Amino acid sequence: MRAAFVGKGGSGKTTLSALFSRRLAHSGAPVVAIDGDINQHLAHALGLGDHETFAAPPLSARLGEIKAHLRGSNPRITSPEAMIKTTPPGRGSRLLRLLGDDPVHTPHLQRVGGVPLMVTGEFDESDLGVACYHSKLGAVELYLNHLVDGPGEYVVVDMTAGADAFASGLFTRFDMTFLVAEPTRKGVSVYRQYRDHAREFGIPIAVIGNKVTGEDDLLFLKEHVGDDLLTYVRHSSWVRAQEQGRPHGDLEPHNIHALRHMRTALDARTKDWTAFQEHAVAFHLRNAAAWADRATGTDLSAQIDPDFRHGPTALEPSAD
Repeated sequence: MRAAFVGKGGSGKTTLSALFSRRLAHSGAPVVAIDGDINQHLAHALGLGDHETFAAPPLSARLGEIKAHLRGSNPRITSPEAMIKTTPPGRGSRLLRLLGDDPVHTPHLQRVGGVPLMVTGEFDESDLGVACYHSKLGAVELYLNHLVDGPGEYVVVDMTAGADAFASGLFTRFDMTFLVAEPTRKGVSVYRQYRDHAREFGIPIAVIGNKVTGEDDLLFLKEHVGDDLLTYVRHSSWVRAQEQGRPHGDLEPHNIHALRHMRTALDARTKDWTAFQEHAVAFHLRNAAAWADRATGTDLSAQIDPDFRHGPTALEPSAD
């Protein structure tokens, strides 16, 4: 199952992404965490020390190699250069299994705090004026497009702040979107943007109230979010101690319960591979018409394989 953590900057989505990933990993569940934020802080939230280095290369640094691997023998994709972030898989494409021994997982994963982590890479000075951060997120979108994850397997992505995920079809790649909202007017403003866009495509949103200090905060969230409020996390002294480099004890019982409730809600989702592929095709056609056909000099609609059926059956030898 795939979960995205979104919210305004400073809402605590990176912290909750880390807490959720660690709980999953410590339970023994297969999990991959991905830092897809323009500000790359998930490794430190997972426990990477201030003087430690995340040594695995970012996904964006090897995008060409990733495309070449995923392309496989798909005859509809003429070259890795013709692949864009929305290119869906077809017959002949190489699909991925979570934590598989492949050129995507093996070089890019590093365990931090017991959690296998991949990062997109920072937006640095060389990108200014010539690229947008969505070019780096393209590696994540291709990864999720080609991943066949099974029951009890998890991908947790810390997304960019605000509603930037709607700049591509990336927001349709998840089974659940956890929107982290502080009990403030600004905190719930991003929720309204996500709610309106996501409902158009049937994408489920669960709001996680964060930094709740009392009944007034909880009533505010219920008033502005309504039934989309799944659970809430109280202000955590344990998290603050972790951030200050004073690890001690464990997360508070209420907050542990909130994380369990989130996992239960995610596990309750039914994987709809048909809808997943339909969304992938729809956004690929949008991107092709808007910019990618011109950029590649190719009719990218030809990359769509109408007979391809995504999901576990596509892994069977007879599907090739």
